[in-house]
Amino acid sequence: MTTAAVVLAAGRGSRLRSEQPKPLLPYRGRPLVAWALDAALASGCTPVLLVVGHEAEAVTAAAPAGVLVVASPRWADGISQSLQAALDALEGDVSVSAACVGLADQPRIGADAYRRLAAAGEAGAEIAVATYAGVRQNPALLARSVWADARALTGDEGARQLMRTRPVVEVDCTDTGDPADVDTLDDLQSLDRTPEPPTET
Repeated sequence: MTTAAVVLAAGRGSRLRSEQPKPLLPYRGRPLVAWALDAALASGCTPVLLVVGHEAEAVTAAAPAGVLVVASPRWADGISQSLQAALDALEGDVSVSAACVGLADQPRIGADAYRRLAAAGEAGAEIAVATYAGVRQNPALLARSVWADARALTGDEGARQLMRTRPVVEVDCTDTGDPADVDTLDDLQSLDRTPEPPTET
C-alpha cells in the first residue's frame, strides 16, 4: 500500500490582488507551485497529484513529469471541492491507502513532513496533521477510511473540518521546513527576505 501526495493549486487567490495565478508567482526564480511539488515528489509518496482550477492550463504547465494533474470543476466553491476532486481521482487505485495533502502556496514545506505523515498513516492514524512549534499546519493526512466523509465536506476548508470531530494524530514537523504561506504580495516579499530554515536531511 502507498500514500499519495496531493498539492492543491486550484484557487483564485483573491486576496493577492494580482493578475497572475497565485501558484505561478515567482519565489526565488521558480513558481510557488514548483517548490510545493518538489517536496511532494522528493517525499517518496506515490502517486503525486496536482489539483488545478483557476487558470488550469497555465498551472498545469508548471507540473513536471511524473505528476498527475487533476482538474477540480467546482474549484470556486472552495478547498473542500479541490480535495474532493483529488480523492475521486484516487478512489479507483486500491493500492493507495491514504492521501497526504499540501498547498501550492507553502513553498517551504519539506519532503520529510510528507514522509512523517505517511509513517503515521502506516502506523494506523486515520487523520494526521503536521505541527510546527505546536501549531497545526500542513500537510494533513487522510486515510482511505475517512475519504467518504471528506468528499461530503463543503466550503473553503478541507481536512480541518474533519479534525473538529475526529481523533487527530499530531506529527511534529518543526525541523522539516517552514509552513509560512503566501496570501498577499507582501507575504511573498517577506518570505523572500527570510533565510531558509535549517531542515533535517
